[in-house]
Amino acid sequence: MGETYAGAGVDIGAGEEAVERIKKAVRSTFRPEVIGDIGGFGGLFAFDPSRYVRPVLVAGTDSVGTKVMVARMAGRFDTIGIDLVAMSVDDIASQGAEPLFFLDCISAGRLDPVQMEALVEGVAHGCKEAGCALIGGEMAEVPGMLEPGHFDLVGFAVGVVERDRLITGSRVAPGDRLIGLPSPGLRCNGYSLARKVLLDSGGRSLDGPAWPKAHHSLGEELLRPSVIYAPALVKLCRSVEVHGLAHITGGGIPGNLVRVLPEHCDAVVLRSKWEVPEIFNEIQRAGDIGLDEMTKVFNLGIGMIAVVAPRDVYRAHDLLRDAGHDSVDIGEIVEGEGRVQLRL
Repeated sequence: MGETYAGAGVDIGAGEEAVERIKKAVRSTFRPEVIGDIGGFGGLFAFDPSRYVRPVLVAGTDSVGTKVMVARMAGRFDTIGIDLVAMSVDDIASQGAEPLFFLDCISAGRLDPVQMEALVEGVAHGCKEAGCALIGGEMAEVPGMLEPGHFDLVGFAVGVVERDRLITGSRVAPGDRLIGLPSPGLRCNGYSLARKVLLDSGGRSLDGPAWPKAHHSLGEELLRPSVIYAPALVKLCRSVEVHGLAHITGGGIPGNLVRVLPEHCDAVVLRSKWEVPEIFNEIQRAGDIGLDEMTKVFNLGIGMIAVVAPRDVYRAHDLLRDAGHDSVDIGEIVEGEGRVQLRL
């Protein structure tokens, strides 16, 4: 009897079981444009160009970074798929695009069908929230690259926007206002530092309170799923004059808002305009981290910033509220040199 694939660490039967388990969740995300079913060599989406004059397809890909390590430590896999969707669809929505479809890739040291089902159900939940279809993906068993129980997630989103409504930041001008959309948690950024100061050096337990007198655990806090802003942003861009959108991910507000600033403009962000969620204060205390470092690493409670024409500020707040999001004025655009100024 010679060597087998199973003997090398790849269980084809587990992969087939996992596919069967996820079919219902995947199908639940289908839009009318989806052709075919799960299991094909490629996902099929019947894009209708007649809905547009000059459509531009916008694509984005991302992962959830080391947040997967927290999920694995907690043994909870039902929320991290939502994060995966959020990272990609909110990137493309930042250019004004409506998310159309999504694909995921899960690599695991050993395929556990129950774990895969939970992960993909999270992805499906995120896709339904974002309004896009999950039309394909991959579950790869990679023994020797990842240990059993370890996994990684990567996602890919495609959306569409009219060319004359593409958000690039080129129209940002002095006098424009900055509207922040709150994020109650870390989303997917800064987890390497958060894990170090809270779990590794700090010796905290995921089962313990998130902070003194908290009514939920640290694990629940660190696995809080990312807010998905994309549907609200699409409505906003179709209704008011949006000049720029900045998804606040790695690099924090300074590293992301600068990406939509013309060379002749500065963004003045007033930190006092919103309340920083307690988890960020807890991380800062645990690691004795300087404010500048916190600002560069974490979103500090603002997950998206919209740059809007001053006449549309009130209308923008109304639209965002109707879409289920709080919003707050956090600053303005002034003459400058393409920099972000953070002030108290």
